[in-house]
Amino acid sequence: MTLLALEHVTRRFGGLVAVDAVDLNVAQGGVTAIIGPNGAGKTTLFHVISGFQTPDQGRIIFAGEDITGSPPEKIAAHGLVRTFQLVQLFRDLSAVENVKVGCHLQTRGGVVTALVRPRSARRSEAEVEATARELLVFVGLEAHGDLPASALTYGQQRLLEIARALAAKPKLLLLDEPAAGLNAQESRLLSATIRRIVEQGTTVLLIEHDMNLVMSTADAVAVLDFGRKIAEGAPASVRENPAVIAAYLGTTEAARA
Repeated sequence: MTLLALEHVTRRFGGLVAVDAVDLNVAQGGVTAIIGPNGAGKTTLFHVISGFQTPDQGRIIFAGEDITGSPPEKIAAHGLVRTFQLVQLFRDLSAVENVKVGCHLQTRGGVVTALVRPRSARRSEAEVEATARELLVFVGLEAHGDLPASALTYGQQRLLEIARALAAKPKLLLLDEPAAGLNAQESRLLSATIRRIVEQGTTVLLIEHDMNLVMSTADAVAVLDFGRKIAEGAPASVRENPAVIAAYLGTTEAARA
């Protein structure tokens, strides 16, 4: 079953076509990776999907609803949640407080309500606390819940951002280069976490340059180059695609490394 469908999605900046008539189907219950060289249009595509930019052409269908041009908050409320290339946490709040913000964002009050939590708008604090702590356990940060986010390592901050996104109970989680800056061990932990997210019922769409993570985690891969989709399919077949090797991986030997 298709959860997200892109139909000829195009995004221009003046004379530059950053995303060029991209068609993409994201199957429910799996991991789809989008790869491509720097400047290929991957993050722009995420911006368009999540409502931070409006496509110039095309349609975006999510869970059977046309969300083309909808604002980010409406798209998130519908169950499509994303992270960003740069970690965006409340650095002075504790890890558990950061996740609690994600829990409270399910209510109507927004960020201010999430931080201030007036009596008229808040849910049971005990329930929110328990949910946040469970999510920290899920991503392996249970021992760091009371530390400020700024005290965590970069890899831990990445996991914390994922935990906060999961607090919004997404149907589809968009991860923008989640392995950027991680060492090999952290990348393996991230891969395992992503697979467990899918096992819990959330579909994942990710942008990633770490080919080991992509090949070990993704069920399907789409490749962008100069804004166009040049390949799509199972990871092994995409890895051996001559157009992909030429555009992104460099050589067959590099592709097999």
